[in-house]
Amino acid sequence: MHFHFRRAGEEDAPAVRSLSRAAYAKWVPVIGREPLPMKANYEAAVREHLIDLLEVDGMLAALVEMIPESEWLLIENLAVAPTFQRRGCARILLERAQETALALRLKGLRLFTNKLFESNVDLYLRYAFAIDREEPFMGGITVYMSKSLTA
Repeated sequence: MHFHFRRAGEEDAPAVRSLSRAAYAKWVPVIGREPLPMKANYEAAVREHLIDLLEVDGMLAALVEMIPESEWLLIENLAVAPTFQRRGCARILLERAQETALALRLKGLRLFTNKLFESNVDLYLRYAFAIDREEPFMGGITVYMSKSLTA
């Protein structure tokens, strides 16, 4: 698998939206509504956040949307196109986020996900994220997770 990253620009907002909607569509029947990344304003996100696009063999396969905070890098959205799921793209995206956090001299990564997205929670736990807390949100439970990058 030949891949490379590039930073999303304003012209990429429609592709970012389309990929995010496709990646999260499988969760609609699980939670009974569209997950928030399906409704995000990607015209603003490509201007205000760091969105790295993962291209595999010349095709847009996945993306990671990151928001640098004072001490942490928030992974706002990690989305893999359905045809590229279960091929290691999520691992590549998590490594990219970690490299970004280290380059920015931040102490680690943060993210949150729906508790019913069990495969996502399991993925993050496998990559050394810890569950910090759980809170009710829109009739479900949000799982807040973090991974420290400092010794």
